[in-house]
Amino acid sequence: MHNSPSPRRAGGRAARRATRTAPLDDSIRPVRSGIIGGTLKPMTKSQIEKVHSTALDAIEQIGFADAPKSGIEYLTAAGAALGDDGRIRMPRSLVEDTIDRACKDLTLCSRDGVNDLHLSGARVHFGTAGAAVHMVDVEEKRYRDSTVQDLHDASRICDVLDNIHFVQRPMVCRDIPDNLEMDCNTVYATCSGTTKHIGTSFTEPHHVDHALEMLHMIADGEDKWRERPFMSNSNCFVVPPMKFATESCEVMEKCIKGGMPVLLLSAGMVGATAPSTIAGAIMQATAECLAGLVYVNAVKQGAPAIFGTWPFGLDLRTGAMSIGSGEQALLTAGCAQMHQYYGLPGGAAAGATDSKLPDMQAGWEQMCSNVMAGLSGVNMIYEAAGMHASLLGFCHESLILGDDLIGQALRCVRGIEVDEETLALDQVKDVCLGGTGHYLGTDQTLDRMQKDNVYPTYGDRSSPKEWAENGKPDILAKAKSRKESILSKPSRARFNPGLDEKIREKFKIHLPA
Repeated sequence: MHNSPSPRRAGGRAARRATRTAPLDDSIRPVRSGIIGGTLKPMTKSQIEKVHSTALDAIEQIGFADAPKSGIEYLTAAGAALGDDGRIRMPRSLVEDTIDRACKDLTLCSRDGVNDLHLSGARVHFGTAGAAVHMVDVEEKRYRDSTVQDLHDASRICDVLDNIHFVQRPMVCRDIPDNLEMDCNTVYATCSGTTKHIGTSFTEPHHVDHALEMLHMIADGEDKWRERPFMSNSNCFVVPPMKFATESCEVMEKCIKGGMPVLLLSAGMVGATAPSTIAGAIMQATAECLAGLVYVNAVKQGAPAIFGTWPFGLDLRTGAMSIGSGEQALLTAGCAQMHQYYGLPGGAAAGATDSKLPDMQAGWEQMCSNVMAGLSGVNMIYEAAGMHASLLGFCHESLILGDDLIGQALRCVRGIEVDEETLALDQVKDVCLGGTGHYLGTDQTLDRMQKDNVYPTYGDRSSPKEWAENGKPDILAKAKSRKESILSKPSRARFNPGLDEKIREKFKIHLPA
């Protein structure tokens, strides 16, 4: 006689239903911050080594122009040479020694300690970034100037989205014409909107001092800030090809001394400011970031820095960016392999789109590069949600939909677990040798339905009949409703009234109290 299926405990199904409707405990969430990628390897080991060797040749033979006076002093003291042509060249031994001694295991702190990002190995984190100058109005299908309120709202939205792990400033506050006020208000708007790790940039070196003063106030003291710096500096320290950005380098020096982690950002345009081949663009970005790594460690040995190779695709027919292309996805995946070759915390761009609105083009472009970046194991995937029009426009609704999309991308990164439990031979025996003949409703299916599957929040899996009966819901309308719901509630990251008053006394804050 076949064994009959074992009876379920009374009330077990009701309890499971209640569990499924409640927020998921971290222990059973199918995806989360820091999932390990690295299974996608578009370059072979020998190809990676050729990129590395050629990058060292470029640093040693071509070198870098336009270093600031302070940078020349730091770099020559470390072993670089200043040529008669004004270019700084670094011997291979200096670069290789720096790689060996550089900070390899970096944690980017959150303000509340809940969402710290551990950047070792191929751990994957998705977040925002960019310097969009416009906001996308999805209802009017038009673009308008971005404001400090838009930035604050984007930070508040990111704070509650599970799959957005960090918030690098995605837009410029175009309603604040004074650059110092803009930089300080960027710090205020993001920090009062989210407790996740934040990235920002500074337009001039002396602005760093003002920003650090505000950050010390928010952290309740310089010592606490230095212990857990919750903001990093996104620094375009190079102007490709192979030139230092003088003022940005001076900003970088101040940030390093102020205890702020630095993103070394090389953003060459393929075919314009970087070679037209994917391998050549990766090589140049690698060379530029290796030089930046030497610079950082010459200022302070072991200072926290992210290897930010961000080469961007270009449509060579028109000169327009092609940030949503397959070539862009390959650029980012190849850069990830270089990060891992050096064992350095790395960042690259993915998830942005050339489309002007959250439409089908945006969907395929965002998913293509986000999945490939995640599978390749980029530690920090920037511009992963909300960015449109080849980085010119940002969209709150698209940010919310991007959280859904990144959830699916993270599930791909997590991959396939193969063990005795997941191979499920016992389940097959139970179902086939005396069970119902199917797996619907079995204990094992119900137990793993949350652990193994990512369910869309805004995507619609209903039948056409159910969809029509539900009023033919529109995905953008869902995202707009979610945005309004988030922004109708006070920010969890808002400052206490006493601190807020002190900051407003010290700085000209443009957001209403």
